[in-house]
Amino acid sequence: MAIRMPRIIQARQILKRSLSNGGSTPASMDIPKGYFAVYVGEQEKKRFVVPVSILSKPRFQELLHQSEQEFGYNHPMGGITIPCSEDVFTDLTSRLGVF
Repeated sequence: MAIRMPRIIQARQILKRSLSNGGSTPASMDIPKGYFAVYVGEQEKKRFVVPVSILSKPRFQELLHQSEQEFGYNHPMGGITIPCSEDVFTDLTSRLGVF
């Protein structure tokens, strides 16, 4: 099995965290098709763009359930807010093969 480096580099560029207040386009406009934004963090929320394929992963579904319990369906950032630390989120997503 060969590793396709351009695809990995492109995925890293898409998945790297982007600040919601940066740039001249609205935050919702810079999300590629097949991806969605989540906000993660305890004090200061960081924005991550992740593929929708992660929604089928049981561990990510656990995070969504925690988010539902804490925030309901009213997310203050306008996107899904995940109630965990940035380190926990990046560790989980790296284990799921996202990062």
